[in-house]
Amino acid sequence: MNVILTSIIVLGIIGIVGAAVLYVVAQRFFVKEDPRIDQVEALLPGANCGGCGRSGCRDFAVACVNADSLDALSCPSSSTETMKKIGEIVGLAASEAKPKIAVLKCNGSCDLRPSMARFEGAPSCAVLASLGTGESPCPNGCLGCGDCVAACPWGAMKMNRETGLPEVIEDKCVGCGACAKACPRQIIELRYKGPRGMRVYVACSNKEKGALAMKYCKAACIGCSKCLKECPHGAITVANNLSYIDFEKCKLCRKCEAVCPTHAILAPNFPVRKPAPAPAPKAEA
Repeated sequence: MNVILTSIIVLGIIGIVGAAVLYVVAQRFFVKEDPRIDQVEALLPGANCGGCGRSGCRDFAVACVNADSLDALSCPSSSTETMKKIGEIVGLAASEAKPKIAVLKCNGSCDLRPSMARFEGAPSCAVLASLGTGESPCPNGCLGCGDCVAACPWGAMKMNRETGLPEVIEDKCVGCGACAKACPRQIIELRYKGPRGMRVYVACSNKEKGALAMKYCKAACIGCSKCLKECPHGAITVANNLSYIDFEKCKLCRKCEAVCPTHAILAPNFPVRKPAPAPAPKAEA
């Protein structure tokens, strides 16, 4: 009985001493944080997607509180109203950022490209890219395993079984860029969402010359420069047999889309073009 009682007393003393030591250490190394950090973090979505360029929402909140200006700080997952509230908390004016959306720079669906092989290993784009292989012979096209879909923290992407390509669900995409980081071939880009979701871009990443590019995919950009010559705003460049439309300069006139011989330029969410009027019949002499 004495042994048991002694053990209880000894353990109690050790517990009290340990608690005292922990208290002293906690007080000694306590770091006082600005309470505004918690207020800002509470307004953020908490997805830690990294779209703001920070390691997570907490890090973004710390950056906002310690910043002299919010011009370089923006959470793509938060609305303009949320950023204004953050600005009110930290006493700074929040700049209004243009919303962005992910676009796939590949339109090589199953019916437009030949199937070279079928990989039976791990269904991963990263694995296929490391092996230098894929179902399509295109060295720059989508590998179709859905690494981008798995990486999206918002459920804003899905695989289309018919085309074999990932699709962006526009009303869910916040432009965080997680899918772009997950793509081993870097063919996903963040572009301005545009008014009513309208945007114009080249849905191809193939840099091969025209004949070989068309052999790989019927919807490939062949670098013919017709779009470059047609663009009145200087928004298009052609390098390495591939056209690129600068979304900062593009005015959404769609003139480039109309002249593209392979239909490699896509313009989603635009009204359907009206057919050109039939020429008037010539009067008989």
